[in-house]
Amino acid sequence: MTEFPVLPRDFTFGVASAAYQVEGAVNEDGRGRSVWDTFCDKPGAIAGGESGAVACDHYHHYREDVELLKVLGVDSYRFSISWPRILPTGAGAVNAAGLDFYDRLVDELLDAGIEPTATLFHWDTPQSLEDRGGWTGREITEHFAAYAGIVGERLGDRVARWMPLNEPNVVTMLGYAIGNHAPGRSLGFEALPVVHHLLLGHGLATQALRAAGCREIGIASNHAPVWPASPEPQDVEAAQFYDNLWNWMFADPVLLGRYPVEGTEQGFPTYRDGDLPTIAQPLDWFGINYYNPARIGAPGLAPDGSQLDGAELPPGLPFEARRIEGYERTDFDWPIVPDGLAQIVRTFRDRYAAQLPPLYVTESGCSFHDDDPVDGRVRDPRRIAYHDAHLRALADEIRDGADVRGYFAWSATDNFEWAAGYAERFGLVHVDYRTQVRTPKDSYHWYRDLIAHTRANGTQS
Repeated sequence: MTEFPVLPRDFTFGVASAAYQVEGAVNEDGRGRSVWDTFCDKPGAIAGGESGAVACDHYHHYREDVELLKVLGVDSYRFSISWPRILPTGAGAVNAAGLDFYDRLVDELLDAGIEPTATLFHWDTPQSLEDRGGWTGREITEHFAAYAGIVGERLGDRVARWMPLNEPNVVTMLGYAIGNHAPGRSLGFEALPVVHHLLLGHGLATQALRAAGCREIGIASNHAPVWPASPEPQDVEAAQFYDNLWNWMFADPVLLGRYPVEGTEQGFPTYRDGDLPTIAQPLDWFGINYYNPARIGAPGLAPDGSQLDGAELPPGLPFEARRIEGYERTDFDWPIVPDGLAQIVRTFRDRYAAQLPPLYVTESGCSFHDDDPVDGRVRDPRRIAYHDAHLRALADEIRDGADVRGYFAWSATDNFEWAAGYAERFGLVHVDYRTQVRTPKDSYHWYRDLIAHTRANGTQS
């Protein structure tokens, strides 16, 4: 008999996706171009020269995909709304066909007994707005708020949870500072104003959603423990710098109304009085996307150079990313550290105390290069072990008093994994990209059984 993690009976189990990674149909029904469409056209930007032009073709297969979610038994499906599908140029005239698609998706989910959880921005900035500076300028924040209001007015009566932003730190670091994600800019520390504009956009969008009557608003933010490479003072100092840059630069303004280093905001050219209170709009919950810790040391010592998410870090940084040894790794070469999830939850509890709203794990998952289906089956025991271990670590924190309400496995289906193309497979459902045939993996069946077991045998929260 399978032993499952012991979780509260009312714990929310979900799966997640993002529009550009699954929808396809990039040129259909009036959708405008996004920065990812443009970035994928750049030679060498994406492994294998791939793009999200078709992806899982969720735009045409959404009913089939929702039926798979219904059989899976999840409480909630986290999806993102494509900004350029709603507003092809990022502002101005609304594309009715785009709104209609999400109307149908939300109703399909509700008919299946699944709560819709919607992300407004999962990295697909309309190219027209990027041409005017994108998130490097303040103008985009007002357009983002207007977009939030439009979507909130249309879907707010049916969507259970909202998050204006997904992983603003990844957008800033990989999209604008390093450039291995769209829009592919390599601004280094000159990208720091992007931090402020993303967070300001989040605050303004939260206000717009509230005005539209939306409920349960949070954020999905990528966070991880930062481990010094050694106890040496220079490594500890470098790790503290990176911890502020990656974690607290993005969480402190939202939860405390201030940046972690006093006076940071004065370095943003467009900063205005009142911005920080706008950023710190009260949230109903806070989402943590967790994959693995970071090991950071002083610069100049890594024998093989320093990389972040496969991208070479530019010279001159006051820190260097070091490889984490001693742990099993995914086929994406990410270390598997379940205790890191427990550690970051504890850190949030300690750092924010009464200011911390309830938590959700809004993403956690692993890529393994699964074999193709054999007799309708995909065996993926390592993915089962990954989710089992992370949920056990989370269960321990809940028993210790952490108010963690749910877990969204990344991802529902295999999909376009950004700069890595299609080689990396995170899904509970295998997708044959040539035929678009979906095959639930063993991990799908394990997750289904875990959900049913928890409903029947979970603890009282």
